[in-house]
Amino acid sequence: MAVDLRQVMAAILTLSMFIMLGNMIKRDHLDPLLEPLPVSPKVQYNALKISKPGMHKLSEISYGPWKELNESPKPCWKKPSFRGEQSKGYIFFSLSHNPEFHASQIANVVVIARHLGATLALPDIRGAKLDERRKFGEIYDVSKFIETLNGIVRVDKNPPAGLSNGRVPTVRVPNKVSTNFIASNIKPIFKTKRALKIVTCFNASTTMKRGNDNKLSNAFECVATFETLNLQPDLQEVVDSMVGTLRSLSQKTRGRFVAVDLRVEMLRKKSCLKSKWCYNGEEIGEFLKKIGFHADTTIYLTQTGWDSSLNALRNVFPNTFTKDAIMPADEKAKYMGSESREYENFIDFYMCTKADVFVPAFPSRFYHSVVGKRIAYGKTQIIVPANNTSASATDYISPYITNKNHSAYSCFC
Repeated sequence: MAVDLRQVMAAILTLSMFIMLGNMIKRDHLDPLLEPLPVSPKVQYNALKISKPGMHKLSEISYGPWKELNESPKPCWKKPSFRGEQSKGYIFFSLSHNPEFHASQIANVVVIARHLGATLALPDIRGAKLDERRKFGEIYDVSKFIETLNGIVRVDKNPPAGLSNGRVPTVRVPNKVSTNFIASNIKPIFKTKRALKIVTCFNASTTMKRGNDNKLSNAFECVATFETLNLQPDLQEVVDSMVGTLRSLSQKTRGRFVAVDLRVEMLRKKSCLKSKWCYNGEEIGEFLKKIGFHADTTIYLTQTGWDSSLNALRNVFPNTFTKDAIMPADEKAKYMGSESREYENFIDFYMCTKADVFVPAFPSRFYHSVVGKRIAYGKTQIIVPANNTSASATDYISPYITNKNHSAYSCFC
Protein backbone atom coordinates (compact mmCIF):
# COMPACT_ATOMS: atom_id res chain seq x y z
CA MET A 1 0.00 0.00 0.00
CA ALA A 2 1.38 3.40 -0.99
CA VAL A 3 2.26 5.76 1.89
CA ASP A 4 1.44 9.43 1.52
CA LEU A 5 4.59 11.29 2.59
CA ARG A 6 2.58 14.40 3.46
CA GLN A 7 0.46 12.45 5.99
CA VAL A 8 3.61 11.02 7.62
CA MET A 9 5.13 14.47 8.01
CA ALA A 10 1.87 15.86 9.43
CA ALA A 11 1.75 13.05 12.02
CA ILE A 12 5.36 13.69 13.09
CA LEU A 13 4.71 17.43 13.48
CA THR A 14 1.55 16.81 15.53
CA LEU A 15 3.39 14.40 17.86
CA SER A 16 6.22 16.92 18.29
CA MET A 17 3.75 19.63 19.27
CA PHE A 18 2.20 17.40 21.95
CA ILE A 19 5.66 16.58 23.37
CA MET A 20 6.58 20.28 23.50
CA LEU A 21 3.27 21.15 25.17
CA GLY A 22 3.81 18.43 27.76
CA ASN A 23 7.30 19.71 28.58
CA MET A 24 5.99 23.26 29.01
CA ILE A 25 3.29 22.13 31.46
CA LYS A 26 5.81 20.07 33.42
CA ARG A 27 8.34 22.93 33.56
CA ASP A 28 5.87 25.67 34.52
CA HIS A 29 3.50 23.83 36.84
CA LEU A 30 4.92 20.55 38.15
CA ASP A 31 8.67 21.10 38.50
CA PRO A 32 8.35 24.03 40.96
CA LEU A 33 6.33 21.80 43.29
CA LEU A 34 8.86 18.99 43.13
CA GLU A 35 12.05 21.01 43.59
CA PRO A 36 13.55 21.17 47.12
CA LEU A 37 13.11 24.50 48.86
CA PRO A 38 16.26 26.67 48.91
CA VAL A 39 18.28 26.44 52.11
CA SER A 40 19.73 29.55 53.71
CA PRO A 41 23.45 29.88 52.89
CA LYS A 42 24.12 30.50 56.58
CA VAL A 43 23.07 26.97 57.63
CA GLN A 44 25.81 24.92 59.26
CA TYR A 45 25.43 21.60 57.43
CA ASN A 46 28.04 19.82 59.51
CA ALA A 47 26.11 20.73 62.66
CA LEU A 48 22.61 20.00 61.37
CA LYS A 49 23.05 16.34 60.43
CA ILE A 50 19.75 16.42 58.56
CA SER A 51 18.33 13.64 56.46
CA LYS A 52 19.20 13.97 52.77
CA PRO A 53 16.50 15.93 50.91
CA GLY A 54 14.88 14.13 48.00
CA MET A 55 12.26 14.61 45.34
CA HIS A 56 8.78 13.93 46.71
CA LYS A 57 5.61 13.46 44.73
CA LEU A 58 2.66 15.46 45.93
CA SER A 59 0.86 12.26 46.93
CA GLU A 60 3.75 11.33 49.22
CA ILE A 61 3.83 14.58 51.24
CA SER A 62 2.82 13.92 54.86
CA TYR A 63 1.23 16.96 56.46
CA GLY A 64 0.45 15.73 59.95
CA PRO A 65 -2.15 17.48 62.14
CA TRP A 66 -1.45 20.98 60.83
CA LYS A 67 -3.98 23.73 61.30
CA GLU A 68 -4.30 26.58 58.85
CA LEU A 69 -3.37 30.01 60.20
CA ASN A 70 -6.28 32.01 61.56
CA GLU A 71 -6.69 35.63 60.57
CA SER A 72 -5.08 37.96 63.08
CA PRO A 73 -7.81 39.18 65.45
CA LYS A 74 -8.83 42.82 65.41
CA PRO A 75 -7.91 44.99 68.41
CA CYS A 76 -10.90 45.87 70.57
CA TRP A 77 -9.32 49.06 71.86
CA LYS A 78 -9.21 52.57 70.51
CA LYS A 79 -5.89 54.21 71.21
CA PRO A 80 -6.53 56.87 73.87
CA SER A 81 -4.98 60.33 73.86
CA PHE A 82 -3.72 62.76 76.49
CA ARG A 83 -6.18 64.52 78.75
CA GLY A 84 -4.65 67.69 80.04
CA GLU A 85 -0.99 68.34 80.74
CA GLN A 86 1.37 65.84 82.30
CA SER A 87 3.19 66.60 85.51
CA LYS A 88 6.93 66.98 85.82
CA GLY A 89 7.22 63.77 87.78
CA TYR A 90 8.92 60.57 86.59
CA ILE A 91 8.29 56.85 86.80
CA PHE A 92 11.36 54.62 86.63
CA PHE A 93 11.47 50.85 86.22
CA SER A 94 13.68 47.99 85.06
CA LEU A 95 12.75 44.99 82.98
CA SER A 96 13.68 41.52 84.21
CA HIS A 97 16.21 39.41 82.31
CA ASN A 98 13.42 37.05 81.19
CA PRO A 99 11.43 38.33 78.18
CA GLU A 100 8.22 36.59 79.23
CA PHE A 101 7.71 39.24 81.93
CA HIS A 102 8.40 42.34 79.86
CA ALA A 103 5.02 43.01 78.25
CA SER A 104 3.27 42.77 81.63
CA GLN A 105 5.85 44.98 83.33
CA ILE A 106 5.49 47.66 80.66
CA ALA A 107 1.69 47.46 80.70
CA ASN A 108 1.70 47.95 84.47
CA VAL A 109 3.92 51.04 84.49
CA VAL A 110 2.10 52.59 81.53
CA VAL A 111 -1.20 52.33 83.41
CA ILE A 112 0.42 53.83 86.52
CA ALA A 113 2.17 56.67 84.66
CA ARG A 114 -1.00 57.50 82.76
CA HIS A 115 -3.10 57.76 85.93
CA LEU A 116 -0.46 59.85 87.69
CA GLY A 117 0.24 62.06 84.69
CA ALA A 118 3.90 61.11 84.98
CA THR A 119 6.65 60.87 82.38
CA LEU A 120 8.01 57.36 81.84
CA ALA A 121 11.78 56.96 81.87
CA LEU A 122 13.09 54.52 79.27
CA PRO A 123 13.83 51.32 81.23
CA ASP A 124 16.99 49.27 81.34
CA ILE A 125 17.06 45.46 81.31
CA ARG A 126 18.49 43.51 84.24
CA GLY A 127 21.00 40.76 83.54
CA ALA A 128 21.17 37.30 85.06
CA LYS A 129 23.55 38.65 87.71
CA LEU A 130 22.52 41.29 90.24
CA ASP A 131 24.84 44.04 88.98
CA GLU A 132 24.32 43.43 85.26
CA ARG A 133 22.33 45.87 83.14
CA ARG A 134 21.60 46.15 79.43
CA LYS A 135 20.31 49.19 77.62
CA PHE A 136 16.77 48.92 76.33
CA GLY A 137 18.02 49.55 72.79
CA GLU A 138 20.28 46.49 72.87
CA ILE A 139 17.18 44.31 72.70
CA TYR A 140 14.24 46.45 71.60
CA ASP A 141 13.52 49.13 69.02
CA VAL A 142 13.54 52.37 71.04
CA SER A 143 11.94 54.53 68.34
CA LYS A 144 9.02 52.12 67.93
CA PHE A 145 8.51 51.98 71.70
CA ILE A 146 8.30 55.78 72.03
CA GLU A 147 6.19 56.18 68.90
CA THR A 148 3.64 53.60 70.08
CA LEU A 149 3.18 55.30 73.46
CA ASN A 150 2.91 58.76 71.93
CA GLY A 151 -0.43 60.16 73.02
CA ILE A 152 -0.65 57.81 76.01
CA VAL A 153 2.38 58.67 78.14
CA ARG A 154 5.49 60.69 77.47
CA VAL A 155 8.72 58.66 77.35
CA ASP A 156 12.07 60.27 78.19
CA LYS A 157 15.25 58.57 76.93
CA ASN A 158 17.44 60.81 79.10
CA PRO A 159 15.74 61.70 82.38
CA PRO A 160 17.53 64.06 84.79
CA ALA A 161 20.59 62.34 86.21
CA GLY A 162 19.79 63.47 89.75
CA LEU A 163 16.54 61.50 89.71
CA SER A 164 17.95 58.17 88.57
CA ASN A 165 20.96 57.78 90.88
CA GLY A 166 19.34 55.31 93.28
CA ARG A 167 17.68 57.75 95.70
CA VAL A 168 14.23 57.39 94.13
CA PRO A 169 11.69 55.64 96.42
CA THR A 170 10.77 52.13 95.30
CA VAL A 171 7.15 50.98 95.33
CA ARG A 172 6.27 47.32 94.82
CA VAL A 173 2.98 46.81 93.02
CA PRO A 174 0.98 43.76 91.94
CA ASN A 175 0.70 42.75 88.30
CA LYS A 176 -2.44 44.25 86.70
CA VAL A 177 -2.50 46.93 89.34
CA SER A 178 -5.93 48.43 89.98
CA THR A 179 -6.81 52.12 89.87
CA ASN A 180 -7.81 51.90 93.55
CA PHE A 181 -4.32 50.60 94.40
CA ILE A 182 -2.75 53.46 92.44
CA ALA A 183 -4.90 56.06 94.18
CA SER A 184 -4.33 54.76 97.71
CA ASN A 185 -0.78 53.34 97.63
CA ILE A 186 1.14 55.12 94.88
CA LYS A 187 -0.33 58.58 94.31
CA PRO A 188 0.32 59.93 97.83
CA ILE A 189 4.03 59.07 97.58
CA PHE A 190 4.28 60.43 94.05
CA LYS A 191 2.74 63.77 95.08
CA THR A 192 5.49 64.19 97.65
CA LYS A 193 8.51 62.78 95.81
CA ARG A 194 7.59 63.44 92.18
CA ALA A 195 9.68 60.42 91.20
CA LEU A 196 9.15 56.72 91.87
CA LYS A 197 10.68 53.43 90.88
CA ILE A 198 8.04 50.78 90.22
CA VAL A 199 8.70 47.07 90.76
CA THR A 200 5.99 44.73 89.48
CA CYS A 201 5.47 41.61 91.60
CA PHE A 202 4.18 38.44 89.96
CA ASN A 203 3.33 36.55 93.13
CA ALA A 204 -0.07 34.98 92.43
CA SER A 205 -1.36 35.89 95.90
CA THR A 206 -0.87 39.63 95.21
CA THR A 207 -2.03 39.71 91.61
CA MET A 208 -5.08 41.93 91.16
CA LYS A 209 -7.39 41.92 88.15
CA ARG A 210 -8.75 45.14 86.79
CA GLY A 211 -12.50 45.39 86.65
CA ASN A 212 -14.28 44.93 83.32
CA ASP A 213 -15.76 48.42 83.68
CA ASN A 214 -12.31 50.02 83.60
CA LYS A 215 -12.15 50.14 79.79
CA LEU A 216 -9.69 53.03 79.63
CA SER A 217 -7.08 51.23 81.74
CA ASN A 218 -7.62 48.12 79.64
CA ALA A 219 -6.91 50.15 76.49
CA PHE A 220 -3.61 51.40 77.96
CA GLU A 221 -2.70 47.86 78.95
CA CYS A 222 -3.54 46.38 75.54
CA VAL A 223 -1.51 48.94 73.59
CA ALA A 224 1.47 48.53 75.93
CA THR A 225 1.30 44.73 75.88
CA PHE A 226 0.94 44.11 72.16
CA GLU A 227 2.36 47.11 70.32
CA THR A 228 5.36 48.51 72.20
CA LEU A 229 7.93 45.72 72.07
CA ASN A 230 9.70 45.07 68.78
CA LEU A 231 13.18 43.57 68.59
CA GLN A 232 15.89 45.94 67.44
CA PRO A 233 16.69 45.38 63.73
CA ASP A 234 19.92 43.34 64.08
CA LEU A 235 18.40 40.89 66.56
CA GLN A 236 15.20 40.68 64.50
CA GLU A 237 17.29 39.80 61.46
CA VAL A 238 18.90 36.90 63.33
CA VAL A 239 15.51 35.54 64.39
CA ASP A 240 14.12 35.93 60.86
CA SER A 241 17.15 34.09 59.46
CA MET A 242 16.66 31.19 61.87
CA VAL A 243 12.93 30.98 61.09
CA GLY A 244 13.76 31.02 57.37
CA THR A 245 16.27 28.21 57.79
CA LEU A 246 13.77 26.00 59.61
CA ARG A 247 11.14 26.66 56.96
CA SER A 248 13.62 25.79 54.21
CA LEU A 249 14.42 22.50 55.93
CA SER A 250 10.73 21.64 56.37
CA GLN A 251 10.27 20.37 52.82
CA LYS A 252 7.67 17.68 53.46
CA THR A 253 5.52 19.96 55.59
CA ARG A 254 5.58 22.88 53.17
CA GLY A 255 7.82 25.08 55.33
CA ARG A 256 6.04 24.48 58.63
CA PHE A 257 7.83 23.72 61.89
CA VAL A 258 7.09 22.96 65.55
CA ALA A 259 8.70 24.86 68.45
CA VAL A 260 8.97 22.98 71.75
CA ASP A 261 9.85 24.79 74.98
CA LEU A 262 12.05 22.03 76.37
CA ARG A 263 14.97 22.97 78.61
CA VAL A 264 16.74 20.13 80.38
CA GLU A 265 17.68 22.21 83.42
CA MET A 266 14.01 23.05 83.98
CA LEU A 267 12.98 19.40 83.77
CA ARG A 268 15.36 18.55 86.60
CA LYS A 269 13.91 21.07 89.05
CA LYS A 270 11.85 19.80 91.97
CA SER A 271 8.81 21.82 90.91
CA CYS A 272 8.85 20.10 87.54
CA LEU A 273 9.46 16.63 88.95
CA LYS A 274 6.36 17.01 91.12
CA SER A 275 4.20 18.30 88.27
CA LYS A 276 1.89 16.01 86.28
CA TRP A 277 2.67 18.10 83.21
CA CYS A 278 6.42 17.86 82.73
CA TYR A 279 7.79 15.93 79.75
CA ASN A 280 11.31 15.00 78.68
CA GLY A 281 12.62 14.60 75.14
CA GLU A 282 11.63 10.97 74.74
CA GLU A 283 8.10 11.63 76.00
CA ILE A 284 7.66 14.63 73.70
CA GLY A 285 8.78 12.51 70.75
CA GLU A 286 6.29 9.76 71.56
CA PHE A 287 3.52 12.32 72.08
CA LEU A 288 4.04 14.14 68.77
CA LYS A 289 4.23 10.84 66.91
CA LYS A 290 1.03 9.63 68.58
CA ILE A 291 -1.00 12.65 67.48
CA GLY A 292 0.10 12.35 63.87
CA PHE A 293 3.24 14.39 63.22
CA HIS A 294 5.36 12.75 60.53
CA ALA A 295 8.95 11.73 61.20
CA ASP A 296 10.13 14.40 58.75
CA THR A 297 8.63 17.21 60.84
CA THR A 298 11.17 19.91 61.71
CA ILE A 299 11.35 20.72 65.41
CA TYR A 300 12.98 23.66 67.22
CA LEU A 301 13.96 23.25 70.89
CA THR A 302 14.60 26.09 73.33
CA GLN A 303 17.38 24.02 74.90
CA THR A 304 20.81 25.66 74.68
CA GLY A 305 23.37 23.16 73.46
CA TRP A 306 22.61 19.51 72.81
CA ASP A 307 22.00 17.18 75.75
CA SER A 308 22.24 13.39 75.46
CA SER A 309 18.77 13.08 76.99
CA LEU A 310 17.40 14.57 73.76
CA ASN A 311 18.76 11.76 71.57
CA ALA A 312 15.54 9.76 71.98
CA LEU A 313 13.57 12.70 70.53
CA ARG A 314 15.92 13.01 67.56
CA ASN A 315 15.63 9.27 66.93
CA VAL A 316 11.91 9.79 66.27
CA PHE A 317 12.23 13.20 64.61
CA PRO A 318 15.70 13.43 62.97
CA ASN A 319 15.19 17.08 61.98
CA THR A 320 15.28 18.36 65.56
CA PHE A 321 17.50 21.38 66.21
CA THR A 322 18.58 23.77 68.93
CA LYS A 323 19.54 27.36 68.23
CA ASP A 324 23.22 26.39 68.12
CA ALA A 325 22.74 24.50 64.86
CA ILE A 326 20.72 27.05 62.91
CA MET A 327 22.05 30.41 64.07
CA PRO A 328 24.19 32.10 61.40
CA ALA A 329 27.83 31.32 62.18
CA ASP A 330 28.90 34.97 62.05
CA GLU A 331 26.36 35.89 64.75
CA LYS A 332 27.19 33.23 67.35
CA ALA A 333 29.94 35.20 69.03
CA LYS A 334 27.53 38.06 69.74
CA TYR A 335 24.33 36.20 70.59
CA MET A 336 25.47 33.00 72.26
CA GLY A 337 27.70 32.06 75.19
CA SER A 338 27.85 32.79 78.90
CA GLU A 339 28.07 36.55 78.34
CA SER A 340 25.06 36.60 76.00
CA ARG A 341 22.58 34.28 77.67
CA GLU A 342 19.91 36.99 77.77
CA TYR A 343 19.98 37.17 73.97
CA GLU A 344 19.31 33.44 73.82
CA ASN A 345 16.21 33.88 75.98
CA PHE A 346 14.83 36.51 73.60
CA ILE A 347 15.60 34.39 70.54
CA ASP A 348 13.79 31.40 72.06
CA PHE A 349 10.78 33.51 73.00
CA TYR A 350 10.32 34.96 69.53
CA MET A 351 11.03 31.64 67.78
CA CYS A 352 8.19 30.10 69.79
CA THR A 353 5.83 32.93 68.81
CA LYS A 354 6.67 32.50 65.11
CA ALA A 355 6.43 28.69 64.88
CA ASP A 356 3.43 27.06 63.22
CA VAL A 357 2.88 24.89 66.30
CA PHE A 358 3.98 25.58 69.89
CA VAL A 359 4.36 22.79 72.45
CA PRO A 360 5.31 23.60 76.08
CA ALA A 361 6.98 20.66 77.83
CA PHE A 362 6.21 22.11 81.28
CA PRO A 363 4.02 24.85 82.81
CA SER A 364 5.66 28.27 83.07
CA ARG A 365 5.22 32.00 82.68
CA PHE A 366 7.05 31.58 79.36
CA TYR A 367 4.17 29.41 78.12
CA HIS A 368 1.56 31.97 79.21
CA SER A 369 3.37 34.87 77.53
CA VAL A 370 4.05 33.02 74.27
CA VAL A 371 0.36 32.09 74.05
CA GLY A 372 -0.60 35.76 74.39
CA LYS A 373 1.63 36.77 71.48
CA ARG A 374 0.39 33.88 69.36
CA ILE A 375 -3.25 34.80 69.98
CA ALA A 376 -2.44 38.29 68.66
CA TYR A 377 -0.89 36.73 65.52
CA GLY A 378 -3.74 34.26 64.97
CA LYS A 379 -1.35 31.34 65.59
CA THR A 380 -3.57 29.31 67.90
CA GLN A 381 -2.18 25.82 67.27
CA ILE A 382 -0.78 25.41 70.78
CA ILE A 383 -0.64 21.80 71.95
CA VAL A 384 -0.19 20.80 75.58
CA PRO A 385 0.99 17.20 76.19
CA ALA A 386 -1.08 14.97 78.48
CA ASN A 387 -1.14 11.33 79.50
CA ASN A 388 -4.28 10.05 77.86
CA THR A 389 -5.06 7.59 75.08
CA SER A 390 -6.49 10.00 72.51
CA ALA A 391 -4.53 10.27 69.26
CA SER A 392 -6.36 13.39 68.09
CA ALA A 393 -4.34 16.62 68.24
CA THR A 394 -7.52 18.62 68.86
CA ASP A 395 -7.87 16.93 72.27
CA TYR A 396 -4.63 18.58 73.39
CA ILE A 397 -5.19 22.18 72.30
CA SER A 398 -4.28 24.56 75.12
CA PRO A 399 -7.17 25.45 77.46
CA TYR A 400 -6.15 29.08 76.94
CA ILE A 401 -7.45 28.63 73.37
CA THR A 402 -10.36 26.22 73.80
CA ASN A 403 -11.78 28.12 76.79
CA LYS A 404 -10.62 31.56 75.58
CA ASN A 405 -9.59 32.36 79.14
CA HIS A 406 -6.24 33.96 78.33
CA SER A 407 -6.02 37.64 79.23
CA ALA A 408 -5.11 38.42 75.60
CA TYR A 409 -8.70 37.77 74.58
CA SER A 410 -9.78 40.90 76.48
CA CYS A 411 -7.77 42.92 73.96
CA PHE A 412 -8.90 41.30 70.70
CA CYS A 413 -12.26 40.74 69.05
